Amino acid sequence: MTAAADGLAEARVGPSARREHILDAAEACFTRNGFHRTTMQDLAREAAMSPGNFYRYFESKEALVLGLVERERERGTLLVAEMEGSSDPRGTLLGLIARYFMSITREAAALRVEIWSESTRNPAIAAMTAQTEVESRDWFVATLSALATAPACDPAALYALLAPLMKGIVVSRAALPDYDVAGAVTQIHALLHAGLDGRLPCPATPDRPAAR
Repeated sequence: MTAAADGLAEARVGPSARREHILDAAEACFTRNGFHRTTMQDLAREAAMSPGNFYRYFESKEALVLGLVERERERGTLLVAEMEGSSDPRGTLLGLIARYFMSITREAAALRVEIWSESTRNPAIAAMTAQTEVESRDWFVATLSALATAPACDPAALYALLAPLMKGIVVSRAALPDYDVAGAVTQIHALLHAGLDGRLPCPATPDRPAAR
């Protein structure tokens, strides 16, 4: 695409929509070819843009990954907003969890795993991923505290059990074409109910062995 055509396209859709279009193209390329095998030329071609105009929006593949992570955070914020003012906050939380994980396609899950993998090598992506993890943990612990129905509920310990299960859904969805997402979500729901109602086993301490 020529620079003139790029300019006409941007005038029609606007810069915000253009960024979303580029991020969609990046999702497609990274999912299809992986992060390292995708070139900036591949990305520009997928977005139907000239390389020069493409660089005006994102100067590197790293910047694109950061943009994808930020977009995912924004989507999560929209889901979280549904909790506010709900007459059934526990039911709303269970519904949000089910909807979120049931809607993840295998391609989207593979991209999430790709980003997690890249965070082990790239400090900027690692920092963004860590920030997202902290924000998620803080929100969940605060929400679980508000929803607890028994003094024995330990929101931080409950989240420590939930977090690896939720990540496991994403990894399994990416790796296994026939993975039972619904069954995994049911397990998470059961764990949430047990934890909020104070029915989880007490953790072991130096002076108290784990319950059997």
